[in-house]
Amino acid sequence: MHNFSTVQDNGGRRQHVLPQISAVKHIGVALFSGFALPEMASIIEVFESANSLAETESLASTRYDVHLLSASGGRVASSSSVHVCTESIEARRRADDLHALFITGGQGLHRSLHNVGLIDWLRLTSQSARHICPTTGGNLVLEAAGLAQFVDDRRRANSTGAGREPCGTELPEAASSPLQQALAVVQGDLGPEIAGQIAARAQPLVETSLPVLRKDASTPLTERIEAAARWLEAHSDQPISVVDAARVAAMSQRNFLRRFKLEVGLSPSDYLLKVRLDMSCRFLVETSLPVDKIARRCGIGNGGQLSKLFRTKLAMTPTTYRANKRQFYCR
Repeated sequence: MHNFSTVQDNGGRRQHVLPQISAVKHIGVALFSGFALPEMASIIEVFESANSLAETESLASTRYDVHLLSASGGRVASSSSVHVCTESIEARRRADDLHALFITGGQGLHRSLHNVGLIDWLRLTSQSARHICPTTGGNLVLEAAGLAQFVDDRRRANSTGAGREPCGTELPEAASSPLQQALAVVQGDLGPEIAGQIAARAQPLVETSLPVLRKDASTPLTERIEAAARWLEAHSDQPISVVDAARVAAMSQRNFLRRFKLEVGLSPSDYLLKVRLDMSCRFLVETSLPVDKIARRCGIGNGGQLSKLFRTKLAMTPTTYRANKRQFYCR
């Protein structure tokens, strides 16, 4: 990939076009039947955002090309029955080296632990890929391939200090989600400023996770606040008032608001809004329902209100969000 700059001589009469090489770094995402759609979506979004920001910041040195991979290629179904199109690992064997390889989990992963072709490919790829990034389920495949060093620690994978690196070398192991691992790769390539901008605007397709939202997940929620939070999730498609949630927690409204914000890190209304937003994201990607119907099913009222919420929170319309997230999916 080339970019071009123009230079004039002192007389301003001649121009020379100087090519600036823009390196393409290939990112592999190995998928197995039953993989988690949110994990894949968050990885893709980080590298697409990096490409967009690099262009905006005039950083022509690096671009990312994401490849969805599977043992045999073709359609692979996620845990929510959304299919994506993948390349076969054999096709990548003959292609350029991968800069980073992400390995997801899934129900079909266990059937692949004895796939000789897959195991051999992983061993070969681990010799050249700069980063090896397993999710919790992906650890099993690496162990089956005799590559447990990428699971056991965050050190460089070889004793010479050259070559491969585990993803997220500066992140606690327990905190290294696929999103954080992808951000760590970008930070190493483009610097902390670009990675920070991506992290600030990243909107991965995720289910609401109470531990992720909380400021201090090490402290258990009190039983009444957790019950109220789960009740908000279960009834998010219906009109809900704070009084109703406080009644579930058997607290006064004032005490409930204070305790919920203290323990969860969000007010009950903000938590409910996030639940509804995440639910609408899933409907947009996993179904073909019209925006207006999705809004009603998620308790947001109508399509106009949902569009306003998306523009406020995600800086895009629901239609644009759907198109961006589904571009890799098989029709």
